[in-house]
Amino acid sequence: MRFDDLADQPCSITRPLTVLGDRWTLLIVKQAFAGVRRFEDFHTSLGISRSRLTDRLDRLVEHGILVREPYRDGRTRYEYRLTEKGLEIYPVLIALRDWGDRYMAPDGPPVRYVHSSCMGEVHAHLICDACGEEAGAREVTPEAGPGAPVG
Repeated sequence: MRFDDLADQPCSITRPLTVLGDRWTLLIVKQAFAGVRRFEDFHTSLGISRSRLTDRLDRLVEHGILVREPYRDGRTRYEYRLTEKGLEIYPVLIALRDWGDRYMAPDGPPVRYVHSSCMGEVHAHLICDACGEEAGAREVTPEAGPGAPVG
């Protein structure tokens, strides 16, 4: 099966991977959350090739994660801003950061993500929508949902 064919799989983990499932795309999204908006700034901060950056930015725009807006600095160029759909990726990045801090940061977290109103650290948690308790992988059972294929 080709990677692009995974978009047709009836799985809400697999489908997003066809858009976000490579390191450059997630790094571009991470930089967008950090306030990077312009092509040259993405290029400089990531060291990615121009053609690959163009491809990834186009894909993020095509899928409604970023929006391309013109700005003028003597010539018309574009900046890229997160859409509401893009902003909702933030918990995924925080979950990756939590895992990375736990297993890949031997000297401790290189960056703290702090809640601006109370200065506490932000972490990803899985919470049951019925009882409000935190649930981990051992307390969750996947079941067929309304979008599951019949049969």
